[in-house]
Amino acid sequence: MPDTAEPVPIAKGVKTVYMLPGMANRHGLIAGATGTGKTTTLRVLAEDFSRMGVPVFMADIKGDLSGMVKPGGDNPKIVERAAELGLPGVLPEGYPVTFWDVYGDAGLPVRTTISEMGPLLLARILDLNDIQTDVLTVLFKIADDAGLLLLDLKDLRSLAQHCSDHAKDLKSEYGNISPSSIGTIQRTLLNLEQQGGDRFFGEPALNVLDFMKTDATGRGIINVLTADRLMQSPKIYATLLLWLLSELFEKFPEAGDLPKPKLVFFFDEAHLLFQDTPKALEERIVQVVRLIRSKGIGVYFVTQNPLDLPDPVLGQLGNRVHHALRAFTPKDQKNVKGAAQTLRPNPAFDTVTAITELRIGEALVSMLDIQGSPIPVERALVYPPHSRMTPLTTEERGQVIRSSPFLAAYMNVIDRESAYEQLKKKAETPAVVKTPDVPVKKPQKTAASGTGDVIGSAAKSAAHAIGSQIGREIMRGVLGSLTGTRKK
Repeated sequence: MPDTAEPVPIAKGVKTVYMLPGMANRHGLIAGATGTGKTTTLRVLAEDFSRMGVPVFMADIKGDLSGMVKPGGDNPKIVERAAELGLPGVLPEGYPVTFWDVYGDAGLPVRTTISEMGPLLLARILDLNDIQTDVLTVLFKIADDAGLLLLDLKDLRSLAQHCSDHAKDLKSEYGNISPSSIGTIQRTLLNLEQQGGDRFFGEPALNVLDFMKTDATGRGIINVLTADRLMQSPKIYATLLLWLLSELFEKFPEAGDLPKPKLVFFFDEAHLLFQDTPKALEERIVQVVRLIRSKGIGVYFVTQNPLDLPDPVLGQLGNRVHHALRAFTPKDQKNVKGAAQTLRPNPAFDTVTAITELRIGEALVSMLDIQGSPIPVERALVYPPHSRMTPLTTEERGQVIRSSPFLAAYMNVIDRESAYEQLKKKAETPAVVKTPDVPVKKPQKTAASGTGDVIGSAAKSAAHAIGSQIGREIMRGVLGSLTGTRKK
């Protein structure tokens, strides 16, 4: 069953609109004003992918997607929708779900290390300006050269303090390290920690390959990130999802044309990704979106208006479901016209007029055909979901979390030797006074060949992290290279 690549019906108007699994990694868009049915459409598509055997990642912004674990079908609106579509009914069905939560309260903890996050994305979370971002990038460079492991916030604070104290010694190699910028970085790190950000940085770090699971019947696991609390910090939310996307890009091999995606990633509230985004970062996001489909990953952006997305991104979203847009002001009317023009017209109706008339659950739908071309847009009702519409109770959610096969791997925090401990030992060792505080960059050596106590200790305590340094630099090459930055 899950290995089938049969077309999947997702909506019905004059004609039934099908999604072709072989075209599902060409990315997609779910758009529409608040309350028009975007979340239900997201749920329906996630269910479809799961039944195909395709794992899914999605964020639960409003806290109403948890019910996907349980069978539904008895909601009066669902019954009404099925009847309107001429369906005999809706088969109640629950789906395999893994809950994730940055704060570790409503799902398995989502953690990464400071080093894996990289300076550019971390600077976005900390809301640093260009000069402060350059200084942060230099800190990462110093850590990489010295083999200092940046795992959690205390590691980065310790490194920042160390570099501030030894700025004169480091100047010839790394340029001026501004005390004021270091001070700003320290304050923002403290503020992030007070907001609970310390839970996000540390180990065990999330392995995104754990998203790639199916259940005993072959259905794809739906990975749900609990994001109602996280959305109180929109920039952190958007940067976290961008980091997850970059991890998938880095770790997945090239796949070529597949009968169905390896994974589908839904990016809800996608407009947040491009708000106040530096041009250089936006260009790299576009690059990731363009290239990641060759790895068998489909990315679906969910937003109120398609014009919220940059044209280079919008142009790559072949599968589209547009719910109603409102046109209360001249600006709204302009946006409606612009959104309608992104769809392939259907001579049977006026797209600009139709997009303002759609009722809840109705949409303008255009999927890619077998040749990869968008079909003429169809005004259609989205099929009803099979899972429960109401959220899980706290106890029901707890049962799902406790039964997860990943519980043992992620629940307990590991605090191993890293930059904080390494620099503390260095400061307490009198002999260190006679040597440079941070080794200058030299040809790469193994720990056994004598690159120094700090590097040797790092290699012994974290062989995996040192081994993946090349991988981290590749990722930074996509989302913010360490080279070519201005030194401050």
